Amino acid sequence: MATLPNALPKLVSDPTGGTLGLALPPGKLIDTTDDGPWPEPLLWHAERAAATGDWAGVEPARRTAGLLPLLIDVGGGQGGPEGWELMPDEVSYPGDHDPEDVLAEYWEECAADEAEGGEEGAGAEWPGLAAVPVSGTARNPNADELAAEIADFIVTDGSWLKEPRLALVPARRSADIPAAVGWSGPLNHENDVARLCAVLRSWEDRFGIRVVALTFDQLIVSVAAPPTTREEAEAVAVEHFAFCPDNIHQSSEPGLGAYAEHLIDQEIWSFWWD
Repeated sequence: MATLPNALPKLVSDPTGGTLGLALPPGKLIDTTDDGPWPEPLLWHAERAAATGDWAGVEPARRTAGLLPLLIDVGGGQGGPEGWELMPDEVSYPGDHDPEDVLAEYWEECAADEAEGGEEGAGAEWPGLAAVPVSGTARNPNADELAAEIADFIVTDGSWLKEPRLALVPARRSADIPAAVGWSGPLNHENDVARLCAVLRSWEDRFGIRVVALTFDQLIVSVAAPPTTREEAEAVAVEHFAFCPDNIHQSSEPGLGAYAEHLIDQEIWSFWWD
């Protein structure tokens, strides 16, 4: 994967990030991958629990060092990112993939299985990308502010992450974060997470999403311009099904129609791969 200059090594001699305009708590640099140490750190994360305001507090790193904020969970069965089987050497560049081609391919593979099960609308021809919601601009100027608000909500709510930690990742844009760390959470669905990041880039442009949190196998994004009508939500639900079929398969109310209902005005999208 094509990468940016990585500012994380500066934290070795400057652990609080003062030269980057930060005041970081004690933390650790992660270079552990499934194949051994990576030449440079893939991410930094705090060793204390995340608190409200942490996300907004590292905003200078975005501007001065190309380090983007993220919440990670160190409380799952696999522990922190050292145990996540990160695979940066298996990742291509998100910009090399067309998001619609990626989703259409997933749709073709997954919808056939749904058709066999009698799922309404499944097995149909790929309908194309959902339109930008008419309720607002996709390039929402408040998308980063909303991401900070959602991060604070996740930290205080307690039901999303077991042990949240603030992290910093060197990445061109929020959508690239999973690829930048070589995240393998969707491995049963896609071996090259950069293809999923291409879709996330498209969602950034159309819906103002930001990657807010990662666990071993879960991705959480904020959504600045969510669908506001049933028609818009149904079009987005098709993309979610192609992107993460388990969201529909494992839902307490299976089916694209029921899933779409939950997307209306929803400012948090969560994806989990079995």
